[in-house]
Amino acid sequence: MPDIGQHNVEIHENRAAWERKPALRKVYRGFYEEIAAALPKGVNGLTVELGSGMGNIKEVLPACITSDLFPNPWLDRVENAYALSFANQSVAHLILFDVWHHLQYPGAALREFRRVLAPGGVVVLFEPAMGLLGRSVYGMFHHEPLGLGDAIDWEIPENFDATNQTYYAAQGNCWRLARSVMTMNGAQRPTALAGWEVERVKYFPSLSYLMSGGFRGPQMYPDFALSALQAIEKFLAPVPALTAARMMVVLRRK
Repeated sequence: MPDIGQHNVEIHENRAAWERKPALRKVYRGFYEEIAAALPKGVNGLTVELGSGMGNIKEVLPACITSDLFPNPWLDRVENAYALSFANQSVAHLILFDVWHHLQYPGAALREFRRVLAPGGVVVLFEPAMGLLGRSVYGMFHHEPLGLGDAIDWEIPENFDATNQTYYAAQGNCWRLARSVMTMNGAQRPTALAGWEVERVKYFPSLSYLMSGGFRGPQMYPDFALSALQAIEKFLAPVPALTAARMMVVLRRK
């Protein structure tokens, strides 16, 4: 696997794409607004984003504490999902945007999330979705593997060093998480999910995102066509098995 520093390389590459693609910025603002609307009111604590990358979520949630594994001047602090610096029950909302599929040991991360979350607090995951559309596009054009057939290592091995990680990616892991929770009974679910309630799963066709080329590819529509594409997305949304390319999962701490 590549070194974990590859993440920071991609952050700086993405900043250049962000500046030259106004349609992509508008698409992401819509994603951030979906996340903001999903945050429960009345839970005391901080709003924290892990793996913030460029920290753009502050455009919608200005009080959100942004963080990443790497120090960058536009972020608030350095944080590691496996060893957070926040006090017990001090966080109301944890946001992970395109981070879950980079967590090689998600069960260990969930335990740490549960430690810092206040009762009733939530983890919001915003991730690639593996409907036929998403699976096809990401599988053919994205550099990260889908990992749909790979075993998920929920628990950290004995020799794991959280400060010396490798670059891990499995874009289908959130899709698999949501599907396992919805289709398995309690005895079949991974023990790491004990103490968590899936409050909400929402799927998005995200044609406007896919056809923007993201941060690496060419944009396939003029900026003025963005609103038309987003209107089409509303008609496609009811059939996520076919059309889902993005998804949001809200996990509530029981």
